[in-house]
Amino acid sequence: MLSEESVPVVERRSQSHLLINELVVTRNEMLVLYSRLIGFKPFTEEEEATREVLEEFCETLVDYTLQAHLNLYRHLEERKEKRKKVLELAQNIYPKILVTTEVISYFNDLYENINENLDASHLEHNLSNLGEALAERIELEDQLISVMTAGKAELKPVEALDS
Repeated sequence: MLSEESVPVVERRSQSHLLINELVVTRNEMLVLYSRLIGFKPFTEEEEATREVLEEFCETLVDYTLQAHLNLYRHLEERKEKRKKVLELAQNIYPKILVTTEVISYFNDLYENINENLDASHLEHNLSNLGEALAERIELEDQLISVMTAGKAELKPVEALDS
């Protein structure tokens, strides 16, 4: 049986694991859309499917970025996480996460409202830059997730938590 002192720890860990799972699910959705978008190369202004996937990708990209900042990183910033190792790692990687957020914001600003007027001339280059930033961000997030879930069983998908 759990002591009264350990209940808040269990609740905090459950909350952090839920935030991690939600982030990973959104991140995976974003990566699927990124792959679909890359599949349209070479990009042309006339390609309606490219515009549609690009629009959906930008929405998911923003959701992923906001979810990380407003949920997981806020959870850490508000000191709901007490483990020193987690907090130290978060403090060390957060400036790098912010740099990737700038790249994501720049890409989104360029392409979020393309409507019928897609200028595809720089899309491949911009997707490449974004891909590099996303790879770095995911690596940093995975380091944090690894430390936050150390000693725990593999994370269950969010759907499995709802049942």
